[in-house]
Amino acid sequence: MIIKNIRVVNPKTHWDAITDITIKDGLIASLEPTDAPGDLDGTGLIAAPGFIDTHVHFRDPGQTHKEDIASGSSAALAGGYTSVVTMANTRPILDNVEVVEDYLTRAKAMPIHIYTVAALTKGFKSESLTDMDALKQLGVVGFSDDGIPNTKTALIYDGLKKAKALDVPVSFHEEDPTLNRENGVNAGDVAASLGLCGAPGVAEDVLVARDGVLCCHTGAKVVIQHISSKGAVDLVRYFKSRGASIYAEATPHHFSSTEDLVLSQGTLAKMNPPLRTEADRCAIVEGLADGTIDCIATDHAPHAAEEKAQDFVKAPSGIIGLETALSLGLVHLVDTGALSLMEFLRKLTSNPAALYQLRAGSLEVGMPADITIFDMLPRTVGESHSKSDNTPYQGVELKGNVRYTFVDGEIKFQGK
Repeated sequence: MIIKNIRVVNPKTHWDAITDITIKDGLIASLEPTDAPGDLDGTGLIAAPGFIDTHVHFRDPGQTHKEDIASGSSAALAGGYTSVVTMANTRPILDNVEVVEDYLTRAKAMPIHIYTVAALTKGFKSESLTDMDALKQLGVVGFSDDGIPNTKTALIYDGLKKAKALDVPVSFHEEDPTLNRENGVNAGDVAASLGLCGAPGVAEDVLVARDGVLCCHTGAKVVIQHISSKGAVDLVRYFKSRGASIYAEATPHHFSSTEDLVLSQGTLAKMNPPLRTEADRCAIVEGLADGTIDCIATDHAPHAAEEKAQDFVKAPSGIIGLETALSLGLVHLVDTGALSLMEFLRKLTSNPAALYQLRAGSLEVGMPADITIFDMLPRTVGESHSKSDNTPYQGVELKGNVRYTFVDGEIKFQGK
């Protein structure tokens, strides 16, 4: 397979040039112009390393009416993702060898690279650690009780020391449940207009502060998931300045939107942590620009339409995001001048690959030919390839269309 005359943007090597890509045996064989005829004309298109999402929910096993690993893989490919890291809050929870082994076996049959974290604590109960050694041996790439904030500090300390020895990250959902009155909406004017108290930024900040201190003391890799508050961004920046191995991920919805979206989209804009103020959104953009925030992760969270149709308090939190991440980043980060295209793509490719030690995230000779090819043309957000359609961006005019997604040198998705 030869792709001709395409703009290659490879953040890991800081390379941006128009060239040809030659693929052989699933690997990149050449990134030089060739006289050989091409199989695909890349004129006017951009090739990037296949996107990597370090935070998705495929609801498999247990809630496959929302999503399963096959439909989740389809949504990933349509969004340009060739690798994902799934979360452990399935039913049953991925907290033991048997469940994780079954999941990883089924994942190997999918058209994308599916990795997973395992639960940090048994049953997400923050009472005892899982068998981290055995789970790491199976192939999990990290640990997280995502969705359930960990409140037992001594246990978390022990878990981080074990994760340091295993050289894997631990990811935290940072919301102190004792400070949230209602989840899913920021504590402020919008919540008040709904007759709610909401979830304040301080609930996030206090746990980020705790885990930053524990990160410094243990030397473990700590990931602050779906960062949403200005205070949390400032804290991560501070702990990085102290040399801590602390990382942060931001979602496209948190850098694109504010709590005002709840007024027009209702439960479709309900998520944990919630969309916050314009000052918080700007702090997230600044954190992406200065390197405080390392990765863009979607927190792809499918829910059935009837579940989201409930009243605000009863409806589940979360939105799908795999198929809108590229477009939201191009519009709200690149077009605004906050990040260059190179820096934006770095958050989707080489940074997450480095954090999770994946053989991915770079277009170099000898690397797997996981490639996302896209344009910069206008698009209207339409029907999803996910089983679910819970996005507040349906019908919104954005830009950037995924034209082809290659996994191991094969075209696994071809857009219109």
